[in-house]
Amino acid sequence: MKHLAEKDPYTVPGLLRGLTLLQCFTPQKPEQTLSQLAAALGITRSAVFRSVHTLVQEGFLLPVRDGHHYRLGPAVLRLSYGYLASRELLEVAQSPLESLRDAQDWSCHLGVLDGRHVLYLIRLPASDGLSSLVHVGSRLPATRTAMGRVLLVQKSEPEIRRLLVDQPQGVLNSALKSWEDDRNASCVIHIGSFESGLCSVAAPIFDMSGAIVAAISATKVADRVPAKVKRQVLDTAAVISRGLGWKAP
Repeated sequence: MKHLAEKDPYTVPGLLRGLTLLQCFTPQKPEQTLSQLAAALGITRSAVFRSVHTLVQEGFLLPVRDGHHYRLGPAVLRLSYGYLASRELLEVAQSPLESLRDAQDWSCHLGVLDGRHVLYLIRLPASDGLSSLVHVGSRLPATRTAMGRVLLVQKSEPEIRRLLVDQPQGVLNSALKSWEDDRNASCVIHIGSFESGLCSVAAPIFDMSGAIVAAISATKVADRVPAKVKRQVLDTAAVISRGLGWKAP
């Protein structure tokens, strides 16, 4: 660990120590003492104590038995669940989105909320190549995209205000108006803010708890969204949601 930290000047030693410490817990060694962890990391017992204390406070480690042994805590499970859930989402969504793209020849996307941005995880361009201006990994302001507006509907008004606290008042007012309109809508139709005439229709993806975990969209250079495209976007969103365990009320 020390060698890696010295080799890369951008490495954060404390973070590296914490990550290395967590990797000391294995199926063969599910419980560790401070002395065992110190020996594994090659540092003093007092030094490892600070890392362990921090990880316990954040829920990544749990003291067990006499309080001198530690196990992985629930925060580790939350991290792994997020990773596995995102992989499952992509696997479930890929084929239905391809079918939507092929049926309508509109570019199709899947995204999730990342702070006040929408993060694009799937991009399937239409044959014209003009209807998809983003790439996988792109982050666009949620308030200026159809998918972003869908993802914001489960936020409360105070949460919207906090997300946009440093934005101009006009941006906040516009976002709140859209939020009010979108809350009772089955989908969001948006005339693109990034290119004139770019239309998008987006619908939410629900997980088994009924929470919105992602959104899909169909996008094309057009003056309107045909009813058949809107209907198929909604149907595709329902197919993906059911694949994640959602059941319609």
